Amino acid sequence: MSDKQQQNKLWGGRFSESTDAFVQAFTASVLFDQRMYRQDIQGSQAHATMLAEVGVLTTEERDAILQGLDEIRQEIEAGEFAWSVALEDVHMNIEARLTDKIGITGKKLHTGRSRNDQVATDIRLWLRDEIDQLDAELLRLMNGLLDLAEREAATIMPGFTHLQTAQPVTFGHHLLAWFEMLKRDRERLLDCRKRVNRMPLGAAALAGTTYPIKRERTCELLGFDAVCENSLDAVSDRDFAIEFCALAALSMTHLSRISEELVLWTSAQFNFIDLPDRFCTGSSIMPQKKNPDVPELVRGKTGRVNGHLISLLTLMKSQPLAYNKDNQEDKEPLFDAVDTLAGSLRAFADMIPALEPNREVMREAARRGFATATDLADYLVRKGIPFRDSHEIVGKAVAYGVSKKKDLGDMSLSELRQFSDQIDDDVFEVLTLEGSVSARNHIGGTAPEQVRAAVARARQALGA
Repeated sequence: MSDKQQQNKLWGGRFSESTDAFVQAFTASVLFDQRMYRQDIQGSQAHATMLAEVGVLTTEERDAILQGLDEIRQEIEAGEFAWSVALEDVHMNIEARLTDKIGITGKKLHTGRSRNDQVATDIRLWLRDEIDQLDAELLRLMNGLLDLAEREAATIMPGFTHLQTAQPVTFGHHLLAWFEMLKRDRERLLDCRKRVNRMPLGAAALAGTTYPIKRERTCELLGFDAVCENSLDAVSDRDFAIEFCALAALSMTHLSRISEELVLWTSAQFNFIDLPDRFCTGSSIMPQKKNPDVPELVRGKTGRVNGHLISLLTLMKSQPLAYNKDNQEDKEPLFDAVDTLAGSLRAFADMIPALEPNREVMREAARRGFATATDLADYLVRKGIPFRDSHEIVGKAVAYGVSKKKDLGDMSLSELRQFSDQIDDDVFEVLTLEGSVSARNHIGGTAPEQVRAAVARARQALGA
């Protein structure tokens, strides 16, 4: 390492020899933390602005720093910036380049701060931006689901428990169950943002600084809601990253559950829906294959996000206050969790509105499996028969249907009256699939009327 590189490390005065080449590469983070360059520059410009306002920097020094940082941003975005592993991280790379450009004034930028509070600030700024992008994709997916649910409000399909036909529902109602999962995901995402949006800058290494800084002003310039109140906690807290990975893992779990149903429903055995070709791939050996690769891959990616949550929890579980080098390991799990969730949401937001239900196949599947058995039991209860007795009566009718390979709605009145003389002609009104779903006409029920009302409420809540 050259003398200049050793000096540019910004901490080399204490050391009498250069860092071992392997250790230098092993401890560097610039290969992955350079993605935070915008936030690093943003934080530095706010810091310089505040330092000038309190008299630590002159107006001329501030202007030179702000202009130099703008030029560095342009260099990075043009692909002209030379990142150096010898300079360890995004912060030192940018600061060293600033000093090259504007001279000794560049060295004054770090007054009143440390890389400890700088990196904590950068991560929060970066994650805040990413949360806003994720929210936009999540909203796009949720609105696409609402459009599809409204269109399919009256499309009948079997509802399942234990993956066995249970009762008829509408496809729109099933889609709204997916929507409810995503709605909770969005609530968690926006709630997490509140704790992300707190500013560590000004905590310096761990104890604050002797300079007359105004943290409230830097907080205002960077758009944070509040400052972190304790300097020790400010530089060492990674709760917000763990919390994000927790909500990301849960959100991916929801997408994985949806994926599982999509994979099942596109199979020849179900054939409930068709996915457009652009979301599928074929087989290298079986020409007939159309594989639902997007849902399968999202289902698989859930595991890596779960792993990132465990990584961060384990990373923090034994750390004493305040900052430790361990925390360099927080970024790659967090970055990948964000990237994985963002890609999955984008894929689903594109794919879900393009689903094509095979309505007749769905309806026929709902007609099989004695899906209206509960409706018959409820019918008998309304005739004055206790539910437990009506349950037994209908069970016997189902057993008869199994032996005759005949669904309840396909039996004649005389066949049904074998099991109870309380059954009359009006029974066929409740044994139809349409009658069954329409009868569940209350908030949260599967009746088409309720599905459309739920869509309207959801759109209002989303501001759509």
